[in-house]
Amino acid sequence: MTPEPLPFPADAAGWAAFAVERPAARVALVQELDERLRTEPALTAAERLDLWNDADIALRQAMNEAYLVSEAHPDAAVREAAEQQVQAVESLSAARLLDRGLWQGFAGADAEGLDPDEARLLEHVLRDFRRGGVELADADRERARRLADRDTELALTFSRNIRDGRRQIRVPVAGLAGMPQDFVDAHPVDDEGMVTLSTDYPDLMPIREYATDRATRLALVGAYNDLAWPENDAVLAELLEVRAERARLLGYSDWADYETETRMIGSGAAIPQFLERLDEASRPAAEREYREVLARLREDAPDATEVTIADFWHLLSVLKRERYDVDAQRVRSYLSFDRVAAGVLDVTGRLFDVEYVPVDAPAWHEDVRTYDVVRGGDRLGRIHLDLHPREGKFSHAACFPIAPGVTGRVLPEAALLCNFSRGLLEHDQVVTFFHEFGHLVHDILGGRHRFARFSGVATEWDFVEAPSQLLEEWAWDAGVLASFAVDADGEPIPADLVERMRTADAFGRGLEVRRQLGHANVSYRLHVDRPADLQGETERLYSETSPVQPLRGLHPYAGFGHLTGYGACYYTYQWSLVIARDLLSGFGAGLMDPEAALRYRTEVLERGGTRDANDLVEAFLGRPSTFDAYREWLAGD
Repeated sequence: MTPEPLPFPADAAGWAAFAVERPAARVALVQELDERLRTEPALTAAERLDLWNDADIALRQAMNEAYLVSEAHPDAAVREAAEQQVQAVESLSAARLLDRGLWQGFAGADAEGLDPDEARLLEHVLRDFRRGGVELADADRERARRLADRDTELALTFSRNIRDGRRQIRVPVAGLAGMPQDFVDAHPVDDEGMVTLSTDYPDLMPIREYATDRATRLALVGAYNDLAWPENDAVLAELLEVRAERARLLGYSDWADYETETRMIGSGAAIPQFLERLDEASRPAAEREYREVLARLREDAPDATEVTIADFWHLLSVLKRERYDVDAQRVRSYLSFDRVAAGVLDVTGRLFDVEYVPVDAPAWHEDVRTYDVVRGGDRLGRIHLDLHPREGKFSHAACFPIAPGVTGRVLPEAALLCNFSRGLLEHDQVVTFFHEFGHLVHDILGGRHRFARFSGVATEWDFVEAPSQLLEEWAWDAGVLASFAVDADGEPIPADLVERMRTADAFGRGLEVRRQLGHANVSYRLHVDRPADLQGETERLYSETSPVQPLRGLHPYAGFGHLTGYGACYYTYQWSLVIARDLLSGFGAGLMDPEAALRYRTEVLERGGTRDANDLVEAFLGRPSTFDAYREWLAGD
């Protein structure tokens, strides 16, 4: 029997209750299940694991629902109430892993006769208890509990400040020079002859690419780089200290070492080693590209001594137009939001043999589009697309799991929260759409397992981005794009234009990897070194990592949302990209090859976390993953 999807409230009062009562009820259920685990010594190992799974389902439902509401609901009071529930659920989760009564039942469990999934779950549960601090002395266990709670509180505050930190600037009409006409039309001139721009993506991304007025680019990118400052300065400083103390208390040298124990990379010390490998691979191309972008900047600004992050995307766009005849504004004319959204659904539907059936159901905002994911009349899951910016909403692009798929019990559900324009999109935004949709289909297609622990996007954290980065490639395929990218006259995007786009995309790749390397260095070094001067050290790291320079005196770390979820491990994006470039070789017969798509779906996506990521990759490719495809991609081959 297929489980029913989650029923969302239809009115304001219902949402206020949903934000508090549902997670509270699940917390109560977990407490009941835990009491059974503590007081029923005759339970077999398999029975204990089933009860643990029941509690895990309830915890994940409570956490996911509350977290989504805290980031997406339009009512600030509802968001705040949901955020308090996130804190409560996180606190309970941490406290359970310090509970010796719970731990002893699993530590003494007889693993004889367990099937492979049960044995894997028992291994993971025992590891979680150890990492939670259950074996510490009483005083240290209590300290570990308090530190875990404070970590959650600070991370929520950090994210809230970013979400609420939207900024605006005003520029003269002349400051919109170079902008597309539809952008100009959408930004009326006020009585003082000024135009207001915000740090929301529909303003930020076009400005940084098209604005020929350097002062406008500097002003808006500068405002974005000070998002959530000064509010997050003290928050981040304390969060770094809390995590360092947690790591030491639990027996790890630093937070990076704690985080990487459960990841493919294996140790904190391996992070700088991997980053050094990226440095070596990307440096020659980046130095060559930088000389070219600086020379081009000096054509417009003869006195320029450096290329800043506010120049980066604009100069790449200009050079691609001049050298490769790729006019980003022409490309944009083929990418209306409605057609792109329909195209992403159509392409992924054909690729993964599913149909997205629109559902008329209540959601947290009128913008949300809901679909059932169906194959052969069988509902596999439900997705929710919330794709435009609004005040108080999560300000980037991400997939939010909602219901962890459990065979016969819970229908997998997930949502995309993005911030796309309602009109024309940049091609980069189309790439982002495919990327985030990669997370979405992974969560749904991997959502048919007995244990919630292995459902959906439940692999090692440094593999999670690989399926999403792989799906980005479909946004660069001429046949795929022609199926939905059409201009105002209904003409599809020309194949020769797409080919030039692909060629042009190779230029700047080395600089982009250096930019990502800068983020990874900041993520790692702030957590490991915990500098007293966050601003100065962050600026130094960015300056020394990439020839493209940061804007001086600003505080981009205050708005670096990945510092909470990814912690010291932003290296993940490039680690996953190494794997994604290798996975692409499995589609040698074409991106829409049904045989490759079926093998990828069954060997990687549908497995969820039931196998280690290295095993998933090897099952699909027929060999272990290598660095070769990434190196070739970086060289433009």
